[in-house]
Amino acid sequence: MNIRKAVIPAAGLGLRMFPASQAVKKELSPVIGPDGIARALIHHHVLELVDAGIEEIGFIIRPGGEEEIRRYFGTQDKVCLRGLERYPVLVQEAARMAEAAGRLRYITQSRQEGYGHAVLQARDFSAGEPVLLLLGDHLFRGARESCSRLMLKVAAEHPHRSISAVNRIGLQELSGYGTIAGRRTREDALLIEVSAIVEKPDPGYARAHLRVDGLADDEFLGWFGMHVLTPSIFQILEEMIRDDVRDHGEFQLTRAQEIQRRREGYLAYEMTAGRRYDFGTPQDYLKSLAAFARPGI
Repeated sequence: MNIRKAVIPAAGLGLRMFPASQAVKKELSPVIGPDGIARALIHHHVLELVDAGIEEIGFIIRPGGEEEIRRYFGTQDKVCLRGLERYPVLVQEAARMAEAAGRLRYITQSRQEGYGHAVLQARDFSAGEPVLLLLGDHLFRGARESCSRLMLKVAAEHPHRSISAVNRIGLQELSGYGTIAGRRTREDALLIEVSAIVEKPDPGYARAHLRVDGLADDEFLGWFGMHVLTPSIFQILEEMIRDDVRDHGEFQLTRAQEIQRRREGYLAYEMTAGRRYDFGTPQDYLKSLAAFARPGI
């Protein structure tokens, strides 16, 4: 399975970062990398995806949101470029940005109806191909290779199956993540044949039903924030919207993934050689900002 396209949802209102989100879109907030360069959060995504071989990157945006991202990645004016001449590494960065701009596509979500509804807007962009989906307010770093590249390798070995990256979470974290049950495969202990997918389960249910072999008591596997989704996910999301299947008033991607699992099977990959950095809340932003600037994971 050759995956050429990636999708990054960036249409949220950023309410948890209000009022700062009124000044700068959350996904465009500055994040310093270990190389000391300050980039917009989604810029780090773009660098990783281009390095992994992704040819087209679709941003899901609110109406009018395209202009902000285009302006950020656009060619710098002559005054700016002259000023940058004192910093050769930044001149190179500007050139990389201009090259990456040609890979970017814009997908409008006209109303806020949940994460699943946002992902459905990428159906035409996917054009019947599988896509790599990344959370827009997270960043990822692999120990030996990028998390995106690793997921693409795993997906290539298991065509025609959706695969989600997962990591270990504790009992107190269940309220924030989709969580799975399943059994590890014989071929690879990090690869899990999923038997259930539940969005933000309560502790009692998780203890009784969401177990994966090889974990300690009160240890679970939850979404890492990165999914390889086969094209049938869009048909399922469309069915959910047609039938008005909602969770907490919204169309949830996790529900669609569970339906896909029942119909086709579903895999998860435990991301032990990578780390995610959550920038979704002010507290998480502050912690992740310092952690992401340090080398390593």
